[in-house]
Amino acid sequence: MPSRASGHLLSFIPSPSIDGFHIGPLFIHFYGLMYVVGITAAIIITRRRWRAMGGNPDLVGDVALWAVPAGIIGGRIYFDITTPGVIPHVWYGVFAVWTGGLGIWGGIAGGALAGIWRVRRAGASAGLFANAIAPALLVAQAIGRVGNYFNQELFGKPSSLPWALEISLSHRPPGYLGYSTFQPSFLYELIFDLALAAALVWIGHHARIKPWGLFALYVAGYSGYRIFEETIRIDYSQYILGLRLNFWVALIMTLVGVGWFVYAQRRPAGSWRVGGPGPAGPARPATALAAPPGSAGADELTGPGDADLAGGDGAGGQQDAEAGSLAEAAGLSPDNAVSADKAASPGGTAAAAGGSEA
Repeated sequence: MPSRASGHLLSFIPSPSIDGFHIGPLFIHFYGLMYVVGITAAIIITRRRWRAMGGNPDLVGDVALWAVPAGIIGGRIYFDITTPGVIPHVWYGVFAVWTGGLGIWGGIAGGALAGIWRVRRAGASAGLFANAIAPALLVAQAIGRVGNYFNQELFGKPSSLPWALEISLSHRPPGYLGYSTFQPSFLYELIFDLALAAALVWIGHHARIKPWGLFALYVAGYSGYRIFEETIRIDYSQYILGLRLNFWVALIMTLVGVGWFVYAQRRPAGSWRVGGPGPAGPARPATALAAPPGSAGADELTGPGDADLAGGDGAGGQQDAEAGSLAEAAGLSPDNAVSADKAASPGGTAAAAGGSEA
């Protein structure tokens, strides 16, 4: 937000004076630190959501161990392909993540492929896991945007708005050296990511979302926002028909996400298994998904009146009500989720680089 200096309100957001700090001989960039914080937050959130669905939270750590490196590799490959003009002119330039450059589309693709492999290897449902992780990914992306502020990147066109971002001369792109304040597009994305994450959680609580449904909404929603963002960004990009390459990618992914969601919701009822590392019951059609009675996951995702959603009389009806409520809270249809008695029981690299976003 605009800051005060000498008792006067500044009409812009000042640029940061530093982009990192030293720990002995090691220099830690805030950009890399924010990635670590974001990834950690995503793991914590996904563990809670996956446990609430009846899954083994240990699976989340196993997935992260493979998906995070795969996401970084995928993000760098995408960046190198789509922005060759900013690759360092040295033999190792295409690998130089520490100099900046990770493309979100490649990161999502790489991480998703590795994640699906690990989830299916564990005998769990990739679609249910994707629904659990979707809001967490948005929180991680929002935290990562704070790193863009310290790097003075991911900003938009020149602006005189009260929340315009001051960019130092050395970080201004060619053709814009005469301007000092710009649209803080990183801030817009941060706000949107958190809002969309909250919306996905709300939808999961109030609608019957089938496997892959919430993840498809994540793809469609984030991509839809990027259509707007690509119209105000001024950093280097390849252009097609006068528009930035990522504008077209965002447009295509928005349509893919919407179509994916419709397809997922129209799929017939089937058998899905939460599963995870450790013993789990066989997959079968079931009526509800529930966390163990009194578990933190159940308390987190249900409210005082949720037991009325499923109906029923006596103790059995109450259990069915709680199970049906949790299924809807987790973003699942009671017709397509897995019962708690068949779910798995819970079992018991910091980046020091700055970078730009593609």
